[in-house]
Amino acid sequence: QVQLVESGGGSVQAGGSLRLSCVVSGYGFFSTACMDWFRQAPGKERGGVARISNGGGVTLYADSVKGRFTISRDNANTTVYLQMNDLKPEDTAMYYCATVGRCGWTSITATDVRYWGQGTQVTVSS
Repeated sequence: QVQLVESGGGSVQAGGSLRLSCVVSGYGFFSTACMDWFRQAPGKERGGVARISNGGGVTLYADSVKGRFTISRDNANTTVYLQMNDLKPEDTAMYYCATVGRCGWTSITATDVRYWGQGTQVTVSS
């Protein structure tokens, strides 16, 4: 059974930082798969935040987080990270990690996702 477990969310003030982690288990293809982070704010659609290639050498970011967020991965420990700096109130959302079934580099869309985590809440106050 594939499981993705996110952690690291919390409440911070604007300008602060958080590091999200996602541990993946039961997925034998982790080291060959792209991984994504998505987020969903109340009343809004779930949108892609960042994507990383299987080896970690290629990344893709949503325009709204470029220069502030960094995605990384540790294949030995089947873990993907999202370092979030200079957080803004508009970053407030539930953050989800996901395994990618089809890895493209023009956009990060939910239709590419194979498995989802349960999410971790990030709240940024002004």
